[in-house]
Amino acid sequence: MPSLPMLKQRWLVPGLVVALLLVLDQLSKRWVVQELGPTPGNRQIFLVGDWFSLIYVQNTGIAFGFFKGMSTVFTVVALLVAAGIIYAYLFYLPNRNRWVQVSTGLILGGALGNVIDRLLLQHVVDFIQVGWWPTFNLADSGISVGVVLLAFYLLLAPDLDAAPAPPRDDALLNELLSREVGSRESGPQ
Repeated sequence: MPSLPMLKQRWLVPGLVVALLLVLDQLSKRWVVQELGPTPGNRQIFLVGDWFSLIYVQNTGIAFGFFKGMSTVFTVVALLVAAGIIYAYLFYLPNRNRWVQVSTGLILGGALGNVIDRLLLQHVVDFIQVGWWPTFNLADSGISVGVVLLAFYLLLAPDLDAAPAPPRDDALLNELLSREVGSRESGPQ
């Protein structure tokens, strides 16, 4: 059983990131429904010309609106993916590394934020519209940023958690090798 300090060291940062993202995501979605709803697409707030705006959209599918109307299936899939992320974090990822902790927290917080929507509303509230990109929300952003950070760390960062190589004692090695060679030469022939 891991000790409390070890659990705190591994789970404090991801837990804080999950909590912060969940609060921001759910508050932003509530605000959007209140200010731009209750009918989806009824009102739009333009922030930077036509390029960046807020618009209330109900997404019953997955990312980018694919596979609409399958909210229950995607709730189960999202929970399985979250369980897989936790498993990988516990057993395969260098979970004492801050990059890994933050990226895991972002992925889990985003997944859980959208699962909460699916469970309570039977759809995900999306509201951020940037150019031609499909409408998304803060949870989607957390997942995307978390995946990019984790991929960056795993592909490009040096292995910070690797144990240093033990120091070599070349003098001792040479002595042992010379004894072995000497004992062979003086043995019976």
